[in-house]
Amino acid sequence: MNFSKITSLSRWLLLGSVLLPGVCLADEPTLNSANTGWIMASTALVLFMTLPGLAMFYGGLVRAKNVLSVLMQCFAIAGMVSILWLIAGYSLAFGEGNAWLGDFSKMLMAGIGKDTLSGDIPESLFMLFQMTFAIITPALIVGGFAERMRFSAMLLFSAIWLMVVYVPVTHWVWGGGWLGDMGLYDFAGGTVVHITAGVAALVAAMVMGPRRGFGTSSMMPHNMTMTITGAGMLWVGWFGFNGGSALAADGNASMAMLVTHISAATGAMTWLVREWIKFGKPSALGAVTGMVAGLGTITPASGFVSPAGALVIGLLAGIVCFSATNYLKQVLKIDDSLDVFPVHGVGGILGTLLAGIFSSTSLGLFSGYGFAEGIETMGGQLYVQFIGVIATIAFTAVATFAILKLVDLLLGLRVNHEQEIEGLDIVLHEERGYNEIT
Repeated sequence: MNFSKITSLSRWLLLGSVLLPGVCLADEPTLNSANTGWIMASTALVLFMTLPGLAMFYGGLVRAKNVLSVLMQCFAIAGMVSILWLIAGYSLAFGEGNAWLGDFSKMLMAGIGKDTLSGDIPESLFMLFQMTFAIITPALIVGGFAERMRFSAMLLFSAIWLMVVYVPVTHWVWGGGWLGDMGLYDFAGGTVVHITAGVAALVAAMVMGPRRGFGTSSMMPHNMTMTITGAGMLWVGWFGFNGGSALAADGNASMAMLVTHISAATGAMTWLVREWIKFGKPSALGAVTGMVAGLGTITPASGFVSPAGALVIGLLAGIVCFSATNYLKQVLKIDDSLDVFPVHGVGGILGTLLAGIFSSTSLGLFSGYGFAEGIETMGGQLYVQFIGVIATIAFTAVATFAILKLVDLLLGLRVNHEQEIEGLDIVLHEERGYNEIT
């Protein structure tokens, strides 16, 4: 027997026994503390966007007699959506399923413990982060029917809409569905959040009709201080919205935050200048509306475009959304009370299409960070973006119309004439936002 060969073989076996487990472990996902910490912070920021950000932004824009109703709607939506997302929403959005919808494998977080990972962060955290997106989307729709919908109807509509519209579209884009497979660029919710909310608000405004006195009496915001405060919260919270969508504390997240800020600032200044030219004076309302337009428009493109591209996107957001707002109310006479469609809907459409342009790597200074692993031509990417926009609009419009008709049949959508005149705060909640109504 050749003992030297046996010894040599033993050494190799010993070395393999030491190295092999390390090789196997390298393939297993491990928790990344830095990424986990960043997404925890981002989750808090996105929830902060709804409560109190969006609630205060909307609350200041309505008349004093309806301020509590708007705050209450945002608050109630946050609670209700959280429960529905836990029960089945998350599973149907991010479960295996098929190209159109997930399954019930993660219902009530089945099989997901404190050590279960999604990538290199806890899946419980990923679920919570996505929950905050699910909360703000139906809350945005509130602006389309503010000051006239029954509270019970709002709750039922929002619950059905979440499960019938938001959850499937989320699966299509982010949950392994057909739009994601096509290569749609939607980094943080141009289709999933802004187009769905904007189109739903427009359909709701058309189905319900305008507020009493729309077009004949003044319906100015009752508290611009509250609105600007809420707008500031939205601006800050959007860093978590877009930067957190990188799902990592890395250069992609920091670039998403930078382009988000550039687009918001440019949108605000563009709207302000357009208003100054058209009406002779710039307004605080115009500045904050332009800011939100810039934020909504950059959202789908935020992970794919450069700061120079974001500058152009913010400029176009201010111009296009300003025109859409004036056209919708002055020409079409549609009372989308708080301009959800012309700001979020049009901004989401514009931003989703512009993501297909400014993600190109062949635009010189304006080049973005797309195409490397996806479609190799701008035309090909634009085609995919266009398909995503059209599919989201069509599905959302049809489904929202059907849901509104169903809720109207079951509960009635709108308060009566006398109740609307008196104000929803007293009629629906027996409370007042202020001691004296003005």
